[in-house]
Amino acid sequence: MELAIIGGGPAGLSAAIRAKEEGVSDVLLIERGASLGGILNQCIHHGFGLHIFKEELTGPEYAERLVRRAEQLGVRALTETMVTDITRDREITYVSSSGIKREQAKAVILAMGCRERPRGALGIPGGRCAGIYTAGTAQAFVNLKGLMPGKRVVILGSGDIGLIMARRLTLEGAAVLGVYELMPYSGGLKRNIAQCLNDYNIPLFLSHTVASVQGRERVEGVYTARVDENRRPIPGTENFIPCDTLLLSVGLIPENELSKKIGVALSAVTGGALVNDRLETNIPGVFSCGNVLHVHDLADNVTLEAYEAAGNAARFIKGERRGAGETIAVKPGRGARYTVPSSLIFAADEKAQDYEIHFRSDNIYKQAVIKVYADGAEIFSKRRRIVTPGEMEHARFTLTEAVSRIEVCVE
Repeated sequence: MELAIIGGGPAGLSAAIRAKEEGVSDVLLIERGASLGGILNQCIHHGFGLHIFKEELTGPEYAERLVRRAEQLGVRALTETMVTDITRDREITYVSSSGIKREQAKAVILAMGCRERPRGALGIPGGRCAGIYTAGTAQAFVNLKGLMPGKRVVILGSGDIGLIMARRLTLEGAAVLGVYELMPYSGGLKRNIAQCLNDYNIPLFLSHTVASVQGRERVEGVYTARVDENRRPIPGTENFIPCDTLLLSVGLIPENELSKKIGVALSAVTGGALVNDRLETNIPGVFSCGNVLHVHDLADNVTLEAYEAAGNAARFIKGERRGAGETIAVKPGRGARYTVPSSLIFAADEKAQDYEIHFRSDNIYKQAVIKVYADGAEIFSKRRRIVTPGEMEHARFTLTEAVSRIEVCVE
């Protein structure tokens, strides 16, 4: 086998498509779910495909186009199949109803996606009563099974899934009583704040949290409270809200258990792999892309990143990759929370090389300037009316010589 891709969501499908288009003949796509498409299958709202297909699609429509193209190109896909092990020399062990199999790959792309952070990771006081769901679980109930999680809903966290579910539940007749966000800014896209909350008069409470849950058999209500600069509830600001459902939209965690098994170096900030500008991990021939690398705001951006990873994997397989060179560290500076990639390779056999760095800010900045410094000298500058943590930013620049350090800042 030439290329193994683990994960059949938008990242894995897009990577398989590009690898085939790049001339990789034997591509194996492994998906643990019953069908390809991943989380897209339950995202029935519009907003997908504007960059890739130049039209507005729902999640299932976006997934269908990727699946259809992969089938046309002859991608070998396995569903209901779990990868249980990968070795450093890229031997894949996977299990399905057909038994356990092992295959050797020339290159591997990690595209396992992410999972939601559960209540247990938050430490919210209260009983283990029914009516507490992650936003994605509630989305699956409503969109795939036709089941309503409740009638009076409070949402903790303002990630995009939570915002979209505020609108979805309202349209289905539930009363969404408010969205409470621990941080002083929203974690979602500005358009989702406008279209999912403002258009339906759903209040957003920043610097607030759910301090406790009340109820024995079923949620009967929650206590909310304002938080201080250390994100701790302020005594005396508690407010009781009668409700029967609490949705959690409090962050996503990259599914990197397999990555840890083979010794992939992970970021302490994102939980994803540390990669160079080729999206290659510290293990040669193992690449990473999509939400398992860092959580994206748009599925279209996942596809573009997967295209890049697959192109680099194809060149690795064919022995056509750019030459080795000096490694340049990339660091987040003032106003930046993290960067992808975390290092660049300046190939010794090239005079000028183009790079693109993606990053998220650590706060909301108005009338901001995104700057990139190479060993302290400014090499890139772009003005932005507003920069928010909920939206990915990028910087493109060219280097004509190797440097020791690149720093990305929001000023």
